[in-house]
Amino acid sequence: MKILAAADLHGDTSLAKRLAKKAEKENVDYVVLCGDLTLAETSVSGIIGPFIKKNKKVIFVPGNHESFATADFLADLYSAVNLHGYSISIGDTGLFGCGAANIGPSKLTEFEIFNILKKSFTKIKDKKKKIMITHVHPSGTLVEKLSNYVPGSTGVKKAIDILKPDILLCSHIHEAEGIEEKVGKTKVINVGRNGKIIEI
Repeated sequence: MKILAAADLHGDTSLAKRLAKKAEKENVDYVVLCGDLTLAETSVSGIIGPFIKKNKKVIFVPGNHESFATADFLADLYSAVNLHGYSISIGDTGLFGCGAANIGPSKLTEFEIFNILKKSFTKIKDKKKKIMITHVHPSGTLVEKLSNYVPGSTGVKKAIDILKPDILLCSHIHEAEGIEEKVGKTKVINVGRNGKIIEI
């Protein structure tokens, strides 16, 4: 399976079009968007549509810039998969997710973040490959050290420690775009605005 993972578009429709072209050129199977699709809910149009026009299937979680209602609206409008609190199976790979963050208008507690991930993990726990999708990054990691004011999530870190996904795709810290690191046996990838091609 080949995916294009990106995040933090913040309503940038020209970026969405560039990423859609990249998804087409790279012939990806799925596009995974790790939140902050809008800019404080002011720009919902033209963000998911470009990927659909290229016949790409979109899986996403909301970030801290869009509400859960907006995420559900976008999923319904474009027949995309909102992975917040849910999972999806693709062959021998399972994806599960939690959107939002520990800051912002749709703030979740660390307890909520962990429990949403734990619940969504249950249906794909026996899959050969397990991919966790979040917006916020885990605490105590290199990504967290690149920001002086945006804390990592202890809930996401606990999910890594207990659920042991093979890969975590996240974003949130723009300065950390493209950074990859290992947390235990989990590869943590900050996918960033320009997108990352990942083969699974």
